[in-house]
Amino acid sequence: MSDSIWFQDTSTTHPFEPKYDKMRFETIDEVKYILDRIHTRLEEKNTAYGDSSLNPIRLFSQADAIESLCVRIDDRINHIKTSGLKHTEDCIEDLIGYLVLLEIARKRKGA
Repeated sequence: MSDSIWFQDTSTTHPFEPKYDKMRFETIDEVKYILDRIHTRLEEKNTAYGDSSLNPIRLFSQADAIESLCVRIDDRINHIKTSGLKHTEDCIEDLIGYLVLLEIARKRKGA
């Protein structure tokens, strides 16, 4: 066998390999920062309100967790729509958090 089977030329890259440049790492760092903020926000709300998003007490509404989350998501989207993107950072973070909780509720229900 020739040595070429065991040797891989690293001077060229495959055209479909991702390029790990500085901008990509900066973007991933920003993603991590934002997701960490969402995580912290969800923890704080869970501490303050209990697990009411996924296990509502159903005093006034008999809707399940998925339907309740969909209503909250609709409210957030409507607020962003009517207010524009200015001054809606909290709304956007809430929306992301509700979408995460919706995904959890869907997985738990087997949807």
